[in-house]
Amino acid sequence: MENARIGFIGLGNVGGSLAGNLLEHGVDLTVRDLDDEVVAGFVARGAKSAASPRAMAEQVDIVITCLPSPAATASVMEGPDGILAGLAPGKVWLEMSTTDEAEIKRLAPAVEARGATAMDCPVSGGCHRAATGNISIFAGGSREAFLRVLPVLSILGRRILHTGPVGSASVLKVMTNYLCTVHLVALAEALTTMKVAGIDLNTAYEAIRISSGNSFVHETESQVILNGSRDISFTMDLVLKDIGLFDAIARSHHVPLELSPLIVDIFKDGARRYGPRELSPNIIRRLEDACGVRVLGEGFPAQMVDEEPPATGHEVVPRGRARTARDA
Repeated sequence: MENARIGFIGLGNVGGSLAGNLLEHGVDLTVRDLDDEVVAGFVARGAKSAASPRAMAEQVDIVITCLPSPAATASVMEGPDGILAGLAPGKVWLEMSTTDEAEIKRLAPAVEARGATAMDCPVSGGCHRAATGNISIFAGGSREAFLRVLPVLSILGRRILHTGPVGSASVLKVMTNYLCTVHLVALAEALTTMKVAGIDLNTAYEAIRISSGNSFVHETESQVILNGSRDISFTMDLVLKDIGLFDAIARSHHVPLELSPLIVDIFKDGARRYGPRELSPNIIRRLEDACGVRVLGEGFPAQMVDEEPPATGHEVVPRGRARTARDA
């Protein structure tokens, strides 16, 4: 798989960055997207384009989807000229979208019926890390399939975790996005309270960063909040999709959550006030408007910057586990 021909469908904020990394590493890349200009840009850089998802699947060894919703993936997979129609024995489908566990489990048998392999491989860490190849990847599927695609995943990301069977990666992904959202809402409350209390917000940022209150979300999203751009290339409707998936998992297992329903309601209110395509960090506007303040600092970047140096991707082994000799 190190010299595999790869197809990539979905060249949005995350997908475009992931596909760009493949292109920069000299991968034989074929792309497809609803935006013809984006496709043309990739073709100008050396990629090929495909007339349909089916044509792409016929032409490549691995086809990757990175799409905004389970419905979008289903359409690309199951349409008359969809990916399923073009799959053959030995080919691989990697679903890198943030999706529903049930949906990936529904589609995987159809992929396997064609003699191909299905894996869910969502990413975590933000668009800025997707662009540098430092993003993390969760990979659900058989161990054999994981080892087969690990060289490709090691180009796309830095920390790669084999999570178990197909569907497990999607469950873990929506869990981490839920936690990210909880942290974002808490930071909005903390920063707004510091503003109203008269604390210098640059100082407040550093106090959080060097303390037990720190988080990945603070070191990234708090910066674009304090800059005022609030630009992380992620919108409220996408947050609602992700936290809704997590809430549904909890409900299906009868977990009596208290925070999750509240977080869902907060973002529903934010989308209702400011529009579903509003940037997600602007959830802080609910508090700014209520308090008549603007939560801003000085010298913060308008977009998140990945300051971690690039490194070769590698598997992350869960604590208490060990690679077998076969995996070495």
